[in-house]
Amino acid sequence: MPNIVKNTTFPGLFDLLAPHSCRGCGRTGKILCDCCKKNMIKSFSNFHPKINTKNLPPTYFIGERSDSLGKLIHDLKYQSVRAATKPLAEIFNETLPKYEGDIIIVPLPTISKHIRTRGLDHTFLIAKRFAKLRGKNYRVERLLIRNQDTVQVGTSKKARLKQAASAYKINPKIKTNPQSTYLLLDDVWTTGASMKAAYKTLSSAKIKKINLIILALSTID
Repeated sequence: MPNIVKNTTFPGLFDLLAPHSCRGCGRTGKILCDCCKKNMIKSFSNFHPKINTKNLPPTYFIGERSDSLGKLIHDLKYQSVRAATKPLAEIFNETLPKYEGDIIIVPLPTISKHIRTRGLDHTFLIAKRFAKLRGKNYRVERLLIRNQDTVQVGTSKKARLKQAASAYKINPKIKTNPQSTYLLLDDVWTTGASMKAAYKTLSSAKIKKINLIILALSTID
């Protein structure tokens, strides 16, 4: 997993002033070249030996949080390199099922302090670009609200599970539709506590059709 270094003074400055280089092979031109993107798509799966999805709805993820995928997430999340949203959304577009009907993408809410520090909400940006690629029947809704801004990075699995248990609530300003399909989106699965808590919250609102979509896995013991 790449080292996490926050850049709060000039986020993504180098990428604003110089051409992007591929986070996979280093080739100048795109933040992820077509060849490396194809290789990433080949690794797409809905199974991982460390994850038990027995009591979860259909769950999809791109791969491990390492190599080029890990770098893209790091650059977007911690360096505010907005260009990283494009290949990440394109990979979702090319790998996820083609859903029919009214599709609502629900990004897990980012801690407000982090949004202020980074100048962006990375999961929301990915969700917006993915919805745009898919078409008019896809839209993004901030259906979930955080009950508290607890930071989980660096905490134990037990602590994460306890924090996540009551982390979310339904936004009272948004009306749910039992006929719609909801795609719950998060960037990284570590213990799965956040995603499971968010899924439980959506289910409590009598939403029946839910899929989980995750960029990367970064499991801990």
